[in-house]
Amino acid sequence: MIVKIVKSFILSFLFVAPIFIKAQETLPIYADYLSDNVYLVHPSAAGIGNCGKIRLTARSQWSGVSDAPSLQTLSVHQRIGDNTGVGFILFNDKNGYHSQQGIQATYAYHINLGWPEESNQISFGLSFMVVNNTVDESQFTIPDPVISQIVQSENYFNADFSMAYHKEGFFSYFTAKNIMLSARNLYNDQYESLNLRRYLVTLGYYFGKGKNLQFEPSVMAQSIERTGEKFVDFNIKIYKEVSNAQLWAAFSYRRGFDNANTQELNYLTPIVGINYQKFMMSYTYTKQTGEILFDDAGYHQISLGFNFGCRQPRRNGCPNINASF
Repeated sequence: MIVKIVKSFILSFLFVAPIFIKAQETLPIYADYLSDNVYLVHPSAAGIGNCGKIRLTARSQWSGVSDAPSLQTLSVHQRIGDNTGVGFILFNDKNGYHSQQGIQATYAYHINLGWPEESNQISFGLSFMVVNNTVDESQFTIPDPVISQIVQSENYFNADFSMAYHKEGFFSYFTAKNIMLSARNLYNDQYESLNLRRYLVTLGYYFGKGKNLQFEPSVMAQSIERTGEKFVDFNIKIYKEVSNAQLWAAFSYRRGFDNANTQELNYLTPIVGINYQKFMMSYTYTKQTGEILFDDAGYHQISLGFNFGCRQPRRNGCPNINASF
């Protein structure tokens, strides 16, 4: 059965992929997934838990600086029937004179490998997205024939493929992002790479189910095929039951490994949050450290969430399988 489903996903991709002509890397990858928002990174998480989830994030950098980078996302995903998960993401990513807005739609299939009440399943997810990329040259005053001094925009498409496996407290994900080999035409083609693929692997385990204090260590590794850059996130997340709510805190250390440079990028990201009934709220702060610094300011993010359509939780599952409330 699993082999047939994998073949179906591959055939679907081979059929649909030639339709899309242009592609460019889409959502940047931050530590959002630690705020109970795994679906932003891994499409196979669509509908993976016992609740549908709505998550809204707002991220800003270089506070007080005009046209500083900012990102807003809205994600929704839900299980339909016993095996199907669907979801979509809307995002707005702005950085100075450049911006992109997009929508991503996901289909996921989940296979239960244990008893009905057990958390033991393998999942597959496939996402397609359309993105509008814009560069505003209307405010450029430097005379240059290359600068058109107009607002240029270009639509492009891309796709992600993802797999996941959960067994009791153990969880794992693999995702290949931007899997189409094509480029946009917003700039001169000589500056556009045909290879924007990025690979991500997440591994973690949830300790302390049923206890007042729970721990969730995890690791996420990512690799960019074209440049050979590699990044690893080392994470720890702690949950504490308090009255009718659940308090939690997480810390992530991202280490970059660039084969061409011995001075690597490092990011420290503390996160605090609360789950109350079907609501979630968290605050994220990211600080860059190391010998290479793009800036000396921090990055701030607020995440808001709501769980809906909840079903009876499965026994022994990790939090991204079973919502607490």
